Amino acid sequence: MSAHTPHELADTFPEDTAALHQLKLTDAHFARLAERHHEVNRTIHRIETEIEAASDERLEALKKERLHLLDEIAAMLENAQAE
Repeated sequence: MSAHTPHELADTFPEDTAALHQLKLTDAHFARLAERHHEVNRTIHRIETEIEAASDERLEALKKERLHLLDEIAAMLENAQAE
């Protein structure tokens, strides 16, 4: 089994790895969003690989939260690059 968790931010935004790193260091709100995304993404991965049990409703709620976080992170990346 691979140790790689899919859907990490560096995988989702491969062309923006430098901006991701810079925002994590300089923007506390972005850092919190990135950390929450990491937590939610890891939980989804554990559920999908059957390491952790969860209801379908819980999994769907987590996936929706991950999408919301990705939308906000993408908007912040776009704003940072426009500056």
